[in-house]
Amino acid sequence: MPTPYETSLGSWTRRSTFFWAATGATVGFSNLWQFPYLAHHNGGGLFILLYVACLLLVTLPLMLTEAAVGRQARHGIILTMDGFIRQGRLSRLWMWVGRASIIAAFVVLSFTAVIGSISLAYVFFGALGAFTGKNEAGVVDVLARLVSDNNSYRQFMAWHGFFLLLVLWVSIQGVVLGLERTLRVVVPGLFLMVLALLVYSANVGDIQAATHYLLDFHAEDLSWQSLRRALFHAFFTLGLGMGVWAVFGAYMAEATPLKRGVFGVVLMDTLFAIMAGLALYALVLPAAPGGSEQGFGLLFVALPLSLAEVPASQFVIAAVFLVIVLVAWTTSLALLEPLVGWFQEWTGAPRGWSVAFLGMLVWGAGLATLFSFNIWSDVLLLGGSIFRWLEMLVSALLIPSVSILLAIFVGWKLSRPVAFGLIGRAPWLIAQIWFWVMRLVLPVVVAYIGIHYSVVSISELCNDDETSEWCRPLNAIRQSGQEGGEALPGQQEPVPNPLNGEEASPPQRPETSPQGAQPPASDGSDEVSKPPADDKGQSGDQEILYHSV
Repeated sequence: MPTPYETSLGSWTRRSTFFWAATGATVGFSNLWQFPYLAHHNGGGLFILLYVACLLLVTLPLMLTEAAVGRQARHGIILTMDGFIRQGRLSRLWMWVGRASIIAAFVVLSFTAVIGSISLAYVFFGALGAFTGKNEAGVVDVLARLVSDNNSYRQFMAWHGFFLLLVLWVSIQGVVLGLERTLRVVVPGLFLMVLALLVYSANVGDIQAATHYLLDFHAEDLSWQSLRRALFHAFFTLGLGMGVWAVFGAYMAEATPLKRGVFGVVLMDTLFAIMAGLALYALVLPAAPGGSEQGFGLLFVALPLSLAEVPASQFVIAAVFLVIVLVAWTTSLALLEPLVGWFQEWTGAPRGWSVAFLGMLVWGAGLATLFSFNIWSDVLLLGGSIFRWLEMLVSALLIPSVSILLAIFVGWKLSRPVAFGLIGRAPWLIAQIWFWVMRLVLPVVVAYIGIHYSVVSISELCNDDETSEWCRPLNAIRQSGQEGGEALPGQQEPVPNPLNGEEASPPQRPETSPQGAQPPASDGSDEVSKPPADDKGQSGDQEILYHSV
């Protein structure tokens, strides 16, 4: 059995570092641009209770397992799997659990940095008054010129490079001097800044409306779809399946309470989502343009628009987007660490060279996403852009597959003494629940998530490109469903074009956020795509998709 020892990659010096680092890894964009929308339209406080239940009963056991295997082996995810495989004399094919984790972390980091760069640019845009006095069309134009304008993509590239340099600057300083010191300061500071933003929004915004939408119980909006959406959000929001929890477990200081730490991270992530949701909705809802309650439109259109006329708007907008930058920064630092750990263990290279080399690879891969919003926006494969396929690769295939295989590996391939030894001392009932959830529940639940995500994503691609050969069987099923009065996930009715009142084709699925408005075209149009609503005001299933940012 792998013997715990001081990892060659480095180890944290304080017990509380694991808590703050893991919290920084789990607090992501979905807490800001998806959670409040889901709570608003799926039962308010009742949805939050469903979400917490899904966290505790389904995803927390997987989080605990990922961290526990890393702590036991004191290696990154690939050498961790190697150690357990050798000890159990298992098939070497199980190594692909670790390899797929690294690939997933690399891809997600590549487009997280792109979205982080937009947030960073908005800090400076806000400070320089780019949004002051602007109406909706003016705010959309600022976003379009940065993201979608084919003539200014080099400016976008510069912001992207700047953001990545901020991430690499911390990582290159090491596990203790860089990662530990930074996360122990930045993550608590991030929570204090969100608390300050909540107090500010209570004074200048409509906090009563936000509280009503997010916290009050709305049983009439609760359905089985609400449960599914809570489950999806719980699975995709915590950074599972990318080796982050394993490497953070390997870095844990001696005698760090693992189970209590993981439980605390889950609660802090939920608390952050609630606080941020209340603050954003208090500011945004009174002035939100259509379709901007979630996703890209919420953060990069509705939010600066709602703050454009407040006193000291330049300072306020810059401060708000600094919070968003810190969210992207801590997430990116966490995603980079399993890559650095793997590369060092594979090559024996010094950390500085490893970070620099991987940073160049991430920068290059990120350009594929960045260009898919502008100069490569017409480059489509089977109806999907480069970013869209990268997102589907990790969200529909890699992350669910890693999670399923790890659950099967621990629940079925490891001997019971080894499996129960991973979580250390625990009450008998808690240990049994963990073991049987890993063995029976998680593989089935995560398989459902991955299959549902894949079906909805492919359906959306066929909405965008109905002429593709591979879409013809699905379109035939759709036609038969229409004759019978049924619909497939992702199928939409024509919606009015807000520019001319005529019927238009259904809006495409967002290209930077699976949960909200896509970046506007660079033609200066002030149209922001709005997801079609069902009879309860909820967006279609195709909007409840994630790229795990």
